[in-house]
Amino acid sequence: MRNESDVIDVQAKGDERAESLKTIGWVSYALHLIVAVGAVMPSAQPGIALLLVALVIDLVKKDDAAGTWQASHFSWRIRSVLWAGVLYVVTIPLWFLLLLPGWIAWIAISIWFLYRIVKGMVRMNASQSMPD
Repeated sequence: MRNESDVIDVQAKGDERAESLKTIGWVSYALHLIVAVGAVMPSAQPGIALLLVALVIDLVKKDDAAGTWQASHFSWRIRSVLWAGVLYVVTIPLWFLLLLPGWIAWIAISIWFLYRIVKGMVRMNASQSMPD
């Protein structure tokens, strides 16, 4: 039979886990944001390394968030990176065929990526899950 102190301990551990996941989420969103802003401002390219670090963090910690509202944020960030990567690769031929459409495509992808990261940050700040 559980006593009151056991219930308090379980709640404290749950709160600690939630805060830890939120901190990890903020670190990941911050790294994504740096990359997204750098992608929109071509003279400020921070490099793909930060994006890969954020992606690895999300992939490693995603299972820890299972069953919480934060799990949707891990999936959101992972999908954002994967879709952006696919879109960048698919539009590479535009660079070789016609330079201007290549720029336009990459700017559009970068703005879309920035939008997704900011939207995720706003919803995480409000402790809301992301839509599927």
